Amino acid sequence: MEVTSSILTAVMSTATDLPLQDFRTKVLWALIVGIILAFILGFAMGANDVSNAFGTSVGSRVLSLKQVYVLATLFETLGALLVGYNVTDTMRKGVVDMDTFAHESDKLFVGQTAILGGSSFWLLIATIAKLPVSTTQGITGATVGFGLIAKGAGGIHWNQIGEIVASWFISPILSGFISCVLFIIVDFAVLRRNNPFKCGLRALPCFYWCCTAFNCFAVTYQGSKCADACIISVLHLHSLPLWGSIALSIGIATVVSLIIHFIVVPRLQKHIEEDIKNTPANLAYNEVCPSRMTFSENRTTISLSEILPEQIVKQKPNKTEDNTKIWIITNNDLKYPSSTTASLYSCSSLTEFKQDRADNVVKRFFKWLLPDRSRQEDVKTLKIFNSLQIFTACFAGFAHGANDVSNSIAPLTALLSLYHDMDVQQTSETPVYVLLFGVVSICIGLVICGKRVIRTVGTKMSSVNPASGFTIEFGAAVTALLASKVGLPISTTHSLVGSVVVVGSIKSGKGIDWVIFRNIVISWLVTLPVSGKLIIFDVYLSSLL
Repeated sequence: MEVTSSILTAVMSTATDLPLQDFRTKVLWALIVGIILAFILGFAMGANDVSNAFGTSVGSRVLSLKQVYVLATLFETLGALLVGYNVTDTMRKGVVDMDTFAHESDKLFVGQTAILGGSSFWLLIATIAKLPVSTTQGITGATVGFGLIAKGAGGIHWNQIGEIVASWFISPILSGFISCVLFIIVDFAVLRRNNPFKCGLRALPCFYWCCTAFNCFAVTYQGSKCADACIISVLHLHSLPLWGSIALSIGIATVVSLIIHFIVVPRLQKHIEEDIKNTPANLAYNEVCPSRMTFSENRTTISLSEILPEQIVKQKPNKTEDNTKIWIITNNDLKYPSSTTASLYSCSSLTEFKQDRADNVVKRFFKWLLPDRSRQEDVKTLKIFNSLQIFTACFAGFAHGANDVSNSIAPLTALLSLYHDMDVQQTSETPVYVLLFGVVSICIGLVICGKRVIRTVGTKMSSVNPASGFTIEFGAAVTALLASKVGLPISTTHSLVGSVVVVGSIKSGKGIDWVIFRNIVISWLVTLPVSGKLIIFDVYLSSLL
């Protein structure tokens, strides 16, 4: 590490308080390289991270790739402009102790360029391998690597690092929990009902209300602090009190839900019924998914295996002394008694019997709570969730723009701030044109290479239908927006994969491809150290320039 630190020191002179013009002349090459690397990082991020945000919508065939490109461009931009400033500040000033670079603006400048190089190269490699890795991890690993090289362990805010790393474990758990609870609610309220289509139409305005209310609150509470966001700053959302944000969010959500109930639902019902009636696939649907109420005249055996514990039938029957005629109940069938003898099945102890009954109660509860894995979902009902999943896909894109876009442009923001006034504390707000630069590079990467990772998250790891896709995207978006409001750079990738795994494990139909999930987890584990190691190579290349 000492050798690497000496290389970094050799890149820039140790002279202090360079005149601003001399400083700009000396680091101009690093600024140009940094802008190029920031574009490469955004490109790789669009090919990887944005694909995660919209992958489930493509996997459920609700959105085509072209539609994803348009919606991603719009809502990634809105998320970055309206909410993204907090995370940018955390990544550029919260990880490395800026006070240690008080008289070494040049060294900090080169370090930010190296951070962009280390994280962008690894993200490109992961995208080529079709692995949905975390840009947040890559940026954090490269930033920590630079801090250790330049200033050692004392140059890192380890408390902040601990919070960031903890969030990478908390975010998939929280996202999975939210998605799981929402999916169970959808299952109880709609999917398992005798008339799921009618129940789905009734519940649709409620789902829209929840999505709209939360999204509006995320935008209005504390507003945006982008320095150049002229239109946004006119709204003065940052001065709106908490109660005002809540009231405004509830009001907007209520208006939206009323529009959905009185205008959208009748037209949607008519459209779905005509579509099902006219499509040839309706014939196949009737064969695969018969009526929910079926009758059979065949005689069947009544099984009591879920009522009586197995210990009752394990031991050999014992003959009674008085040869009393009794009924014999076994674990499999209900049998008639013998005329002269009776068989009794005994438990080893009353305690075991009570324990078995308690275990049975728990099993039956979860069987009642969780969806039936063998159930065929109603096609008409799933079509109700098409529009809702498009809405939540935009919600997820907004959340991704609010959190992950800020990560990609944080080093570039630091470069421009240092180039402007050499102030290592970087007190200026993030310029809106930097956020737009990040969004443009991300969208270009999505259009050119995004379909590689979209298939991994949206189709290969688990089958996704519109109902499950809605809950997956909502859980991940809520988690990302909550983190964005507190300035915590979580991984949207982790959140989405966590939701896919949890919902895929409980929903009906195909489960999780655990081999693909294993490969994804391995890629997560190596992202942090690999990005940190790559920065050493970047620093060495800088010394040759």
